[in-house]
Amino acid sequence: MHKGRLEAFSDGVIAIIITIMVLEMKVPHGTDLAALRPLLPVFLSYILSFVYVGIYWNNHHHLLQAAKHVSGPVLWANLHLLFWLSLLPFVTGWMGENHFASVPVAVYGGVLLMAGIAYYFLVRTLLAEHGPDSTLARAIGRDRKGKISIVIYAAGIAVACYLPWLAIALYASNALIWLVPDRRIERTIQPEHT
Repeated sequence: MHKGRLEAFSDGVIAIIITIMVLEMKVPHGTDLAALRPLLPVFLSYILSFVYVGIYWNNHHHLLQAAKHVSGPVLWANLHLLFWLSLLPFVTGWMGENHFASVPVAVYGGVLLMAGIAYYFLVRTLLAEHGPDSTLARAIGRDRKGKISIVIYAAGIAVACYLPWLAIALYASNALIWLVPDRRIERTIQPEHT
């Protein structure tokens, strides 16, 4: 099966996720800068989630760039990822509205953890489809970054009950790890295209 429909569908869902997140931010009723102060937690949670959605979109694009085709299991693995990403607007709003309280921060981390696991499954499903000698397999390598991310999410969830700001710092540091797109795929694919 050609991968074009999967890419187009995923791009559309991700665009909707971003749109829903921004629509959750309510316009203040005051006209001065002080009216924005209560919205600061909502805006900060939006920034973190927007960065995460951008990271997933970017890495998803690179991942599918290395894939030659997709199968039914790949489609389901991709839907699994999109499911968890589609929960980001809800947990982002909940966390921001409650000023980074422990339970919303832990649940936010849970959604990030499940999205990370879903992305890992998507990668593994694509690798199974393409084989151990494929360009994709060479590009992914041992995927230490993906495994480390899952550990960081789990640590964030564990500390969220006691130190929610430390959990947010862990989630943000994880985003920083992925902020620069994964160059392994570009380095591997580049020689094939030239």
